[in-house]
Amino acid sequence: MMDGLLDFFQPSDITVSTSEDGVRRLADSAVVHTKEQMGFIEEAKIFIFGIKEERKSAGNDGCAEGPDEIRKFLYQLHDIDTPMPIVDLGNIVAGATIEDTYAAVKMVCEDLLRAEKIPVLIGGSQDLTFANYAAYSSMEQTVNLVTIDQRLDFGGNAEQNDSLNYLNQIVLHQPNYLFNYCNIGHQRYLVDKDLIELMDKMYFDLCRLGEINARVSDAEPALRNADVVSIDMSAVRGSDSPGSKHIGPNGLYAELMCQLCRYAGMSDKLSSFGLYEYNPVYDERGRSAHLAAQMIWHFIEGVSQRRGDYPVGTKDDYIRYIVPLADHELVFYKSPLTDRWWMDVPYPSGTGNRYQRHHLVPCTYEDYQSATNEEMPDRWWKTFQKLT
Repeated sequence: MMDGLLDFFQPSDITVSTSEDGVRRLADSAVVHTKEQMGFIEEAKIFIFGIKEERKSAGNDGCAEGPDEIRKFLYQLHDIDTPMPIVDLGNIVAGATIEDTYAAVKMVCEDLLRAEKIPVLIGGSQDLTFANYAAYSSMEQTVNLVTIDQRLDFGGNAEQNDSLNYLNQIVLHQPNYLFNYCNIGHQRYLVDKDLIELMDKMYFDLCRLGEINARVSDAEPALRNADVVSIDMSAVRGSDSPGSKHIGPNGLYAELMCQLCRYAGMSDKLSSFGLYEYNPVYDERGRSAHLAAQMIWHFIEGVSQRRGDYPVGTKDDYIRYIVPLADHELVFYKSPLTDRWWMDVPYPSGTGNRYQRHHLVPCTYEDYQSATNEEMPDRWWKTFQKLT
């Protein structure tokens, strides 16, 4: 696998030094492809790589130089409590055309996913999410995509295809393997009303900024249900993270963004993670680069704490609750290992295994309470509509 992958990469320009003071840092768990070294850890689960591409950044020129700036902070952070081996492949440089870059990212992601590794993409612009998604399409795997963004990057000029409307490519891609889309942290005054109504008609999920800042745990089920997570750094409020052209005065608090990344890492279902739109041109004293590094650190910590309680096989060890409601019988499962909840949404017979990964929907205890109070949980209803 590795021999073919390395053809796409150039070494990182940074110098990575391991600890000399007896304190274990993340660099001690990582093999980073630099001009001085390269190696491979067979048992590594997480593979990090940068993408130096900004041609579709919608004016955020300079974001292609973001990956190495983030690395300067990332590998100096203290190691997580349960150290995990990490491989950093270096950087994919921009191809002759944007399509060449997409093709390289797609092939790298597909190779890693087939090997059951977790790609961690550091951009570059967020339209690179399409290349990540295309890897699943090649594998004919239906996916759930979660973005964390202050806007919904959808609509507008369908032929423009930049980082502000790249979701057009994903939603309209044929054959379509997108089962569900959710955005976390959008700001209503930055999103057209008609677009929100369209998302609702497509049974997609939206978590507004105020809801997440008030109770970040509301986003956990969506992240637990994701296969792909894509983060725009401009989703963080400008005072916490100045390093992007598109930042605003409002947004997610830095510590809440780190919590969301930890939720993503803890998801047994999630298989790729991307962080985009960081731009050192606008950064002040490396604050955004440092935050991006901490976000990746929290994601890695989350992966280290996965408990394998996504009940895709036997559910005998789970506590089962049945709630009769209207014309449906709602079945809930609770993990005795983590106290996390799922809803079992029926899907039509004869569909084979296409929807097998999506009918068991992560939820909260509040969803169960709503059902017992004869209120249909919104998550259950939207999933049921897509399955039928």
